[in-house]
Amino acid sequence: MVLTLAELAALVDGQLVGDPAQVISGAAIIRDAIPGQITLADKPKTLAQLSESRASAVVVGPGMEASGVPYIRVTDVHRSFARIVARFHPPQATSRSGVSPQANVHPTARIGDDCEIQAGAWIGEEVEVGEGATIHSGVRIMSRCRIGARTTLFPNVVVYENCVVGARCLLHAGVVIGAYGFGYETIQGRHQLSAQLGHAELGDDVEVGACSTIDRGTYGPTTVGEGTKIDNHVMIAHNCRIGRHNIICSQVGIAGSCTTGDYVVLAGQVGIRDHVRIGDRAVVGAQAGVMCDIPAGSHYLGSPAMPEREQMHIFAAEARLPEMRKQLKALQRMVESLASTPSAPSRHDAA
Repeated sequence: MVLTLAELAALVDGQLVGDPAQVISGAAIIRDAIPGQITLADKPKTLAQLSESRASAVVVGPGMEASGVPYIRVTDVHRSFARIVARFHPPQATSRSGVSPQANVHPTARIGDDCEIQAGAWIGEEVEVGEGATIHSGVRIMSRCRIGARTTLFPNVVVYENCVVGARCLLHAGVVIGAYGFGYETIQGRHQLSAQLGHAELGDDVEVGACSTIDRGTYGPTTVGEGTKIDNHVMIAHNCRIGRHNIICSQVGIAGSCTTGDYVVLAGQVGIRDHVRIGDRAVVGAQAGVMCDIPAGSHYLGSPAMPEREQMHIFAAEARLPEMRKQLKALQRMVESLASTPSAPSRHDAA
């Protein structure tokens, strides 16, 4: 497929600067683009890399200009570039095959219209699967679970008994919903597993990345609010209440009974101790260790996590430690030198 720059500009409702008849045959990021392809630059730093790129054109954001190549200026670079990529590589339409004869579906399960349940999937007793859901091979949904309409469970997802997954959710490969919580009592020298009588419940439009785990509650639910997006390799422990539209990045670990508000952001490898409350729209920076509650709207960094402004002062001081160590040694030598130098005799001594 080939398109002119004029056609691409019309596709994304952008402003073209350059030859409208120039032909483009594909799209790629700056480092991979070859002649005949269009790329994107979403910030000035990326725009500076164009001098080393072989791209024939570029999509830029508001107020940006490119030198040496034609460009299309748009209001949203990534959304526009995604439309261009999709035009060159349209998604392949796949026909839905319904419930495979090789799927193990319990007779008491209720399967909605237009569902696809692939070979090797296992659906337990009294499970409800909503209209248009897709259950891939290797998925195991245990008894009395509810899966919402148009939700997709990718291969090898496991949903333990009594759990609820909302509508239009995406659970990527290897996700586990409703595993036992990691709670033990030590009785007569032996660790005894606590009660596991609760379940896990995901709201609508939740996405859970590959190999992430959301444990069941002890007596009630562990909940994830609607619209929350969870990256790969995330651990959410028992009894947590995760708010709506959170962004939880890779390798975050949240201990039991924590609560987050709405629109909270947890960057990569954040660790949160048990029973912590994080307020609405708080942001916690990468590798932070959260030991106490975080107020709404605040930004925290470091381990132990502190308000961003305080932590930046600490980071700045830590960066100066080698210099300060040298200064301290120099001062120590000066003090030792002064201490070892005989003091001059006073007039009283001379008398």
